[in-house]
Amino acid sequence: MRVLVIGSGAREHALCLALAADPAVTALVCAPGNAGTAAVAEQRGVDALDPAAVTELAQDVDADLVVVGPEAPLVAGVADAVRAAGVACFGPSAAAARLEGSKAFAKEVMSAARVPTARAHVCTTVDESAAALDEFGPPFVVKDDGLAAGKGVVVTSDRAAALAHAEACERVVIEEFLDGPEVSLFCLTDGSTVVPLLAAQDSKRIGDGDTGPNTGGMGAYAPLPWLPAGLTDDVMRDVARPTVDELARRGTPFAGLLYIGLALTRPGPRVVEFNARFGDPETQVVLALLETPLAGLLQAAAIGTLGEQPPLRWRPGAAVTVVLAAAGYPDAPRTGDIVTGADQPGVIHAGTRRREDGAVVASGGRVLSATGVGDSLDEARERAYRLLAGIDLAGGQYRTDIALRAVHGEVTV
Repeated sequence: MRVLVIGSGAREHALCLALAADPAVTALVCAPGNAGTAAVAEQRGVDALDPAAVTELAQDVDADLVVVGPEAPLVAGVADAVRAAGVACFGPSAAAARLEGSKAFAKEVMSAARVPTARAHVCTTVDESAAALDEFGPPFVVKDDGLAAGKGVVVTSDRAAALAHAEACERVVIEEFLDGPEVSLFCLTDGSTVVPLLAAQDSKRIGDGDTGPNTGGMGAYAPLPWLPAGLTDDVMRDVARPTVDELARRGTPFAGLLYIGLALTRPGPRVVEFNARFGDPETQVVLALLETPLAGLLQAAAIGTLGEQPPLRWRPGAAVTVVLAAAGYPDAPRTGDIVTGADQPGVIHAGTRRREDGAVVASGGRVLSATGVGDSLDEARERAYRLLAGIDLAGGQYRTDIALRAVHGEVTV
C-alpha cells in the first residue's frame, strides 16, 4: 500500500511512525512534513490547504490512501477533492468537518442527536455576549466559533477578559463551565461503523498544576487508571453513534477520526468539543500502545469496510508524552533556535525543520514531544522525562507534572 500523509506536525510524525512500522505499507510520503517525518517518509512540498494541489500530489505518487492530518485542510475540502479523483482518503468531507470548524454547528448537531453537552449561546454582538456571561456566571467559557489552532478558547473567572475575547471574535459560543476531569476519546468511523480507541487525557494549560493560558496541549497519557468501568461503552451509545448517525441522516456522513472531548461531571459525561482528526498530543500515546497495524484500519475507514475489521489489539502497559515548547509560547513563540538530542527514538517532532547544514531548529510553538512507554504509568512517565532530559532547546518550556496526579491516584470522578 502506498500512503500519502498530509501535514507537518507531531500528529503527522506519530502517524508516519505507525504507518512505517506496518508491513502492508510499501511506500510512505509526507507532505510537507518536518525534520522528524523526513527520517521515515519521503518528503514532498505541497500547499496542504489547496485541494487541487494535494490531489495532484496524490496522483503523482500513485497513492492508494491519503491521510489528511490537520483540521484546516479538511475544512477546506481536501478530502472531498482527493476522493473525487478516485483515491481513498482518510478524513471527513468539508461538510462533515464543520463539526470541528464551527462550534455552533457542533452544538446544533448535538442538540439534534440528543448528545449531552454544556448549555450554550451563540453570540455575535457584545450585548449578546455580556448577557450570556451573566447568565452562566464564572468560570466563563468563551469559544471562537471557527478554527483557532487550539488557541480560540478562553476559560477565566475574569469577566472583562472573557468579554474582550468575545469582542475579538466575529462569532462565539459562550457556554456553562463543565466541572470534572476531562477525557479524550478517539473513534474511527467509516460513516456507519464506529470503533473506539483508548481513552487518554491531555493537559491544556502551559504551567504545572494547570496554570497559565490554554495551549494546544502540553502532554498526555493513556490508559486512564481512574476511568469508570463501562464509560467508553456509555460514550459510544450516547455520543459517538448518535453523532455519526445524525450526520449521515443529514446527507453528510463522517468518515475518518472523530475526536470526542469529554468532561466527567457529576450528572455524567458531557461533550466539551468535537474534533475531526487525531488530536495532538493524545495521538502520540494512543498510537504508541496500538498493536493492530494502522494502515488497514485507516483504509477500512476510508472505503467503508471498518465493520469487517477484527477487534483492535493493544499493548499492555502505559504511555506518557511530554511536550517541549519554544520560548515565548503560546503568545509569541521564538523560532530558529537549534534543537539537539531530537533524533532519539521516542521523540516526535512538531514545529521543527532541518537546515541545510543538518541542524534541527524550532519552527513553531510546540517543538516536539518525548514519549515513554512502560509496564506502568509511573514507569512510562519516568522514561518520557528521561528522554526529555537528553534534549536541549534554548528557552524551551515543558510541564513537570504530566500524568503525576494519575500516578498518585489523585484523579477522582
